[in-house]
Amino acid sequence: MDVALPSPAAIDDITLGDLLAACDASPDTPLVFSYDGRAIQRGYHVTEVKTGQFAALDCGGNPEAWSEIFVQLWDVIDGDRTHMTAGKFAAIIRKVSRHFALGANVRLTFEVSDGVAPMQLHCAAAPVFSDGVLSVALAPRAASCKPRDRWLEEQKQASASCSPSNSKQPCCG
Repeated sequence: MDVALPSPAAIDDITLGDLLAACDASPDTPLVFSYDGRAIQRGYHVTEVKTGQFAALDCGGNPEAWSEIFVQLWDVIDGDRTHMTAGKFAAIIRKVSRHFALGANVRLTFEVSDGVAPMQLHCAAAPVFSDGVLSVALAPRAASCKPRDRWLEEQKQASASCSPSNSKQPCCG
């Protein structure tokens, strides 16, 4: 099965609510994750779903707290099975999210392995419905410097608000 993949740089984290809403919209549709340039195998399993409440200090000494859900995918062929339906996947995830009272804005992390290679952490792009399949592209979760990321976002917002229409000067710098 060919799945069009966005570049890893184009993937923004989606929330638990975003993924469940897409699954609810097409519950009988095969849910196909893709990573490393290929689709996950048709017998994949959700082997574990875990949650965590985290508190941390970033490298700038800024405190932060968040909830996260980790979905472990085992990328295997299992007999003549087909890809899991979006509805079945949503039911598995909802069981965990209800048990631990997780909200829709919880951060999602996918742990993926074929049972041979070490597990890798991935973030997920928004699900895309195409050719009768609900596809979710995964990309390796990269390390980052949060103070730098916040500064870059501030710079991006400042340059977006700086235009000739926002000022009598050619640049509002």
